[in-house]
Amino acid sequence: MAAASSSDSDSGRAESSEASSKWLDAHYDPMANIHTFSACLALADLHGDGEYKLVVGDLGPGGQHPRLKVLKGPTVLTETPLPALPAAAATFLMEQHEPRTPALALASGPCVYVYKNLRPYFKFSLPQLPPNPLELDLWNQAKEMSLPSVPVFLEVSGQFDVEFRLAAACRNGNIYILRRDSRRPKYCIELSAQPVGLVRVHKVLVVGSTQESLHGFTHKGKKLWTVQMPAAILTMSLLEQRSRGLQAVMAGLANGEVRIYHDKALLNVIRTPDAVTSLCFGRYGREDNTLIMTTRGAGLIIKILKRTAVFVEAGGEAGPPPAQAMKLSVPRKTRLYVDQTLREREAGTAMHRTFQTDLYLLRLRAARAYVQALESSLNPVSVTAREPLKLHAVVQGLGPTFKLTLHLQNTSAARPILGLLVCFLYNEVLYALPRAFFKVPLLVPGLSYPLETFVESLNDKGISDIIKVLVLREGQSAPLLSAHINMPVSEGLAAT
Repeated sequence: MAAASSSDSDSGRAESSEASSKWLDAHYDPMANIHTFSACLALADLHGDGEYKLVVGDLGPGGQHPRLKVLKGPTVLTETPLPALPAAAATFLMEQHEPRTPALALASGPCVYVYKNLRPYFKFSLPQLPPNPLELDLWNQAKEMSLPSVPVFLEVSGQFDVEFRLAAACRNGNIYILRRDSRRPKYCIELSAQPVGLVRVHKVLVVGSTQESLHGFTHKGKKLWTVQMPAAILTMSLLEQRSRGLQAVMAGLANGEVRIYHDKALLNVIRTPDAVTSLCFGRYGREDNTLIMTTRGAGLIIKILKRTAVFVEAGGEAGPPPAQAMKLSVPRKTRLYVDQTLREREAGTAMHRTFQTDLYLLRLRAARAYVQALESSLNPVSVTAREPLKLHAVVQGLGPTFKLTLHLQNTSAARPILGLLVCFLYNEVLYALPRAFFKVPLLVPGLSYPLETFVESLNDKGISDIIKVLVLREGQSAPLLSAHINMPVSEGLAAT
């Protein structure tokens, strides 16, 4: 009975976890034998029948026997050998007449192969026949755009005929942003580590780095945010839910998680049996929102986003606190507030002039007081470069006898100071000191020297005064620095 109840509880937890998930598990094959990365995945309606297929540029086991695979659902529809390892796959429209079936472009080795109806149609390599004039203009402009390093990730936004921006993440750890009419990069983003992915989400460039972090930048190179990941980033891709107008970035991590972020806010976490090495989101078959993942062990995972799923920012990850969205109970405007507003509106110029006059007077008085303090050495830090000194005084005791400790420090870099004197100025009716004048020993740079003496309070009425401490140079009348010590009230005499 106990075993049965335990099994029932485990199944109940699994059902509740599946019910709370935003994804439906459509297919999982750990032995699918697919070795690829995100750039070699593409979704397209290759036959014009409304059913989208998955195009995979497969590297093959160990980089041997590369193939072009087309999947329909979980099964491989066609499989074509490739002459070299694939680098990227994309679909585009070649013709305007109906049915508008897309063609497939596959970069493999030094060539770009174009397939139509899953059959070889064109092969572009260098050198080649004279290209189309429009293509020639495009390649000439691209040739004029020079980068300081080899690009590894490209992200393009805008239209070629109007305006476009090209963001290139290069092997030197920098991201260069070019515009249509610029031959050299207009902006440069310097990263602290090598980039592992580049995705454009609306107007934000999201970059993944080898320091296990995501960074958001504007198209002018301004850093917006940084999010730290729990593991290394293996792949990145864009999640676009057209029905809700949502764009987010997906990051596959080495710990078997796929994290979905909108800006720096965490939307969802998908845990997989193996680390994900490629991601692709879009219409697959007849489902609009399908997530396709391949794993490090050559497995294939297909998940379908529930139609009722709504991505909500996870609490505590990022964004403003919930209290910021609460409305404040602003009191109603009183008659005094309205009258004051009218007065400020009518006499705004005069009030501003009065404020500026008072501000200038405050600055003038502060400057005069500062100059006076410098001239009379009424500061605990010396302002002369010849004798760089620092003075700090501490009074200890309850009275009538106090212990006065002066901490004198030579703040110069390497020059010792010799020939200094310390003098105390005080009211002889209130206080008595055993030594009101003594010499200071050699001050080694960087060390704080405690100079101790005792102060005896002579007044029994609880009256206190200020004792001035002056640091002098032999043969000079002007002090180098001074300190005013506010003596405490003698509690010993007050108690007696």
